[in-house]
Amino acid sequence: MEPVFNFELIKAIIGLGNPGKKYSRNRHNIGFRVVDALVEKYYGSWHTVNDMETATIRINDKEIYVIKPQTFMNDSGRVLSWLTKKGIKPDQILVVHDELEKDFGKLVLKFGGSHKGHNGLRSIMGVIGADFWRLKFGIGRPVDREDVPNYVLADFVLAEEQRVGEMIDSAVLLVLK
Repeated sequence: MEPVFNFELIKAIIGLGNPGKKYSRNRHNIGFRVVDALVEKYYGSWHTVNDMETATIRINDKEIYVIKPQTFMNDSGRVLSWLTKKGIKPDQILVVHDELEKDFGKLVLKFGGSHKGHNGLRSIMGVIGADFWRLKFGIGRPVDREDVPNYVLADFVLAEEQRVGEMIDSAVLLVLK
């Protein structure tokens, strides 16, 4: 039986993306955009620590670490040693990432599973295994597999971008449920 998500058990939220202005609006960076909204909503502020940006937010008198790896997607797992030193276990981590296999805007909370070719998840799983929570943000999939690298590194098209803010708000609410 699949575990039921309980926000009270989450101690860290990692948003996946690539650092730098040129990537900021890419589909692959939706994880960064969701955690940015979460940190803004709870009046956190970002600080650079080693290979990441981190913020601490308080929700219902509970402290939560929010992280944006600054190592580029393929090396996202490097931030896990920092969380491990703080005593945070894999099942207390929520990773927010883009998901090709879901239609644009579809949000799914899931525990465990495979990386399905997502290099950020592959990197994290290489460090802590697969038993962590994921918030999958659907970005859709291009028709041709060969187009996937360019597709995920492209900005949302105008019709999608007009809905992204609303979808990010929905993602934040889903995390907090």
